[in-house]
Amino acid sequence: MKPVSQDMSWMNLPNLPLSVKVLFSGYLLAIGLGLCMAGLQIMLTHGMADGKAGLSLDDIVYSYYGDRSGSHIESKLNGSMKEMGTPEARLAIIKWAREGAPEAEWEPRIKDIFGQHCVMCHSTTPNLADFTKLEEVKKLAKTSEGASIQTLTRVSHIHLFGISFIFFFVGFIFSFAVGIPKWLKISVIAFPFAFLILDIISWWATKWSPGFAWLTIIGGFGYSVASTIMWFVSMYQMTIMSRSGKVYGNVWEADSK
Repeated sequence: MKPVSQDMSWMNLPNLPLSVKVLFSGYLLAIGLGLCMAGLQIMLTHGMADGKAGLSLDDIVYSYYGDRSGSHIESKLNGSMKEMGTPEARLAIIKWAREGAPEAEWEPRIKDIFGQHCVMCHSTTPNLADFTKLEEVKKLAKTSEGASIQTLTRVSHIHLFGISFIFFFVGFIFSFAVGIPKWLKISVIAFPFAFLILDIISWWATKWSPGFAWLTIIGGFGYSVASTIMWFVSMYQMTIMSRSGKVYGNVWEADSK
């Protein structure tokens, strides 16, 4: 029986077999596009919480702590839903909400306003409040206190499970990179997980006090930068450095020394 070769000189990003490079590159391209879409989604949701384009500290505060000076429905009408109705309709709903959403005004006046501008989505779309029902509207007419505990719990575990898998595989691919000091490689691999945990903790802390909103910006920026570095280094070494024909050797063996 012919002995199995123990030569592992191919075990690095530039020298990987073509099939493995295609696998890794395809994954990175798909994940890179997915992360860009995630960033766009954040800008279109949280980024409009204060009614202005772009993600700001106020957006974070309004999303998690809430705008305690007004109702949830008012914050939406001054933010991402501002262009969904006429100024007159928006002001009428805001005034009604500020007055405590009195039932006496619902049937003769306010219900028709919602019917003209809101129910095309808020009666047929899953997970959106049904604005044909007064009790559903009254829940959102209360003072905005940001994300609920139930929402934070649901989104936290989804992010911790889902994004951790993304960072695991991106970090795994990056661990084959050559020419990077061991301490730096370890740090870059660890940073996304550390900043992700900081990001999740900051949501809960901001729910308690708006002063912690800075941690959300730091956490999101930190794991975005670290994962971007790993993405570009990995793609560069698999597509550009591999053309030199140089054999770099077993990078995991080198990193273990």
